[in-house]
Amino acid sequence: MTTTGLTASTASRFAAIALAHLTREYPNKLTHSLAGPQDVLGPRALHPVFYGSYDWHSCVHGYWLVAHLLQRYPDLPEAGAIVATIDAHFTAAKMAGERAYLDLPHNRGFERPYGWAWLLALAAQLHGMAGAAAGDAADNPAARWSHALEPLTDAFVERFESFLPKATYPLRVGTHFNTAFALTLALDFARQTGREALAALIDETARRWYLRDAGCQAWEPSGDEFLSPALMEAVLMSRVLPGPEFDAWFTAFLPGLAAREPATLFVPAAVTDRSDGKIAHLDGLNLSRAWCQRTLARALPAGDARAALLRAAAGTHLENALPHVAGDYMGEHWLATFATLALEA
Repeated sequence: MTTTGLTASTASRFAAIALAHLTREYPNKLTHSLAGPQDVLGPRALHPVFYGSYDWHSCVHGYWLVAHLLQRYPDLPEAGAIVATIDAHFTAAKMAGERAYLDLPHNRGFERPYGWAWLLALAAQLHGMAGAAAGDAADNPAARWSHALEPLTDAFVERFESFLPKATYPLRVGTHFNTAFALTLALDFARQTGREALAALIDETARRWYLRDAGCQAWEPSGDEFLSPALMEAVLMSRVLPGPEFDAWFTAFLPGLAAREPATLFVPAAVTDRSDGKIAHLDGLNLSRAWCQRTLARALPAGDARAALLRAAAGTHLENALPHVAGDYMGEHWLATFATLALEA
């Protein structure tokens, strides 16, 4: 498999992988609070749309993945199955069921912040597809899907806008709770869809949390990380800060990068058991690092020697991880999404 970019054949393979798990209800890892015995229900009853892919957030970004691949390669062999699957699930009635779950008082923090961010990324993807499609809106599947998703989109915009002002501190872990990753996806959504208030809030929050960070030691990876706390923060700040300001911040944040320090950022994580869901996260770390490394290389000034080092490191991480996108369900239900991010960065 090429490590230079996404190809039609790779897109087809990833689409087939995703289609095989989007509607696979079991095995399933629920993140579910019970207010009473009435809440003892199975995945499909709780989540009429996002019941597959082992967990809610993976199902959300699995739909992002197939929609994204469909936009990139409309003639995919899997195109018909993608359209049929989304059409069957992105209906007003089924989305109402998802929104009813979110509206229960004890579910206010459900999937914060990772699932929130991926839902908005999915909304941005469908919004872009709907706007790019020609012809009558009635014949535009993406417009239907985007409209159906609006109740969830609105819910998570409101939750970000409510939560961020009272979040005194960021979360710097390399798992689902990482706030830099969530703000990166949410900021992209806000800018793409014209949500100016949300974009301004994310900009202010990122500066409040991260602008004074310097001398990052990058104590990573931990044993179950799939995000690089160091690189993910840098990617967010590359979106927030204008070019020269970002360059100055990045140099202070990782002052030894030109000398390949911290060295851990240049060495792929070792994965010893891909049937262990937590250890399998490390394949995702290698993919998300490659995404970050390529993104940061593009953000640096022309001719900056650090860019070549980052691109080379990204290639090494991709070579290490891409062969393992499929093979065990603990990785197969989500890794193709991060492989796509890396290949397209």
